[in-house]
Amino acid sequence: MTIIVTGAAGFIGSNLVQALNERNESEIIAVDDLTDGDKFRNLADSDIADYLDKDDFLERFGRGQFGKVRAVLHQGACSSTVEADGRFMMDNNYRFSRELLTAAQQQQIPLLYASSAAVYGAGRDFCEQRDCERPLNVYGYSKFLFDQQVRRQLAGARSQIVGLRYFNVYGPHEQHKGAMASVALHCFSQYQAHGKVSLFGSYGDYPGGGHPRDFVSVDDVVKVNMFFLDNPHLSGIFNVGSGRAQPFNDVALAVINRLREQQDQLPISFEVALLEGLLEYSEFPDHLRGKYQCYTCADLERLRAAGYKAPTLTVQQGVARYCDWLLSIESPPPAPFKQAAVA
Repeated sequence: MTIIVTGAAGFIGSNLVQALNERNESEIIAVDDLTDGDKFRNLADSDIADYLDKDDFLERFGRGQFGKVRAVLHQGACSSTVEADGRFMMDNNYRFSRELLTAAQQQQIPLLYASSAAVYGAGRDFCEQRDCERPLNVYGYSKFLFDQQVRRQLAGARSQIVGLRYFNVYGPHEQHKGAMASVALHCFSQYQAHGKVSLFGSYGDYPGGGHPRDFVSVDDVVKVNMFFLDNPHLSGIFNVGSGRAQPFNDVALAVINRLREQQDQLPISFEVALLEGLLEYSEFPDHLRGKYQCYTCADLERLRAAGYKAPTLTVQQGVARYCDWLLSIESPPPAPFKQAAVA
C-alpha cells in the first residue's frame, strides 16, 4: 500500500524515506519542490515508486488519484525561522497543510505532520496546551495556526491525525539547509575548516553558548513517526524532543571531542576548550533579539502516555553518531563561520 512523504527530499523527510525502505517499504510517493535541485542527493540512496512536485501533488491527491494510501507523512514546509515574507510562509505552511488535511479526511487517510516547538515562543512551559503557545515569529505562527485547525477537527476526525512538535533536530541530510542547519553541523564544519568553533555570545540571562535547548537526533524523530504510523488508532498533538535541555556549549564540545577522538587525541573539558581557543563567542545578532527562544525542553508526558517508551539520545550520544556519518560521506558541506540562526 502506498505511503506518501511530503518534503521527501528535505532533512526529516529523506530520513523517513530511508527508514521506510529499511522496513521493506518502497511503494513511496515522494513529494517536494526541487527548485533547489541539489536536494535530490538526499533521495539518491532511497527507493521510491514516484516523485511529484508539491503543486501537482495536492490537486491529484484531492481527486483521489493515488488509490489506496496507507498514510501521508507531511514534512514539507518552509522551515526558516527568520523568513520575513508572511504571505509566503502562510501559503506554504498553513494553507497547503489545511488543504491536505481536508483531502486526507475526505478519503479517511491518516495524516502525520510536522509541527514545531516554535509555537511555544519564549515561554518556560512546553506542554501541548493552548495557554503555553505564544510564537515569536511568523514561522512559529504558521505552525501554531495549523495546530489550531487540527484541534478543531480531532473530536470528529474520520482517520488518524498526528501533529509532531519537533524541537531542535540535528542529523544526516540537512546540508542543504545552509544557515538554518543545526548547530551541530555548523560546529562540525567550523572545526574542520578552522580548528575552532564559534557560538553566539551572551543574551538575556544566559552567558555565551549557555542557552539551553532540547536537541533531538533525527533518529529519535524517525522512531516517533514510525510509532504513530504503526498505531493508526492514536491521534493528537505531541512534543518530539529528547526531554532534556542542554546548552549549545554541550553540542560544541561533543563535536570537538568526537573529532579529536578521530584524530587519536584525548577529550578535553569545556574550560580547556575555552583556554586553548577551540571555542569562542561572537556578538549576539540584532536581528534575532526578541525573536529567539533562549530555553526549550520538551515535556514528553503526553508522548509517553500514548505508549512511546523508547529512550532518547543525549547530545553526547547523538552528536558523536552524527559526526561519524559526516566523516563517512565524500565531501562534508561547508558552513558559515558563525552559529546557525536557530530560533
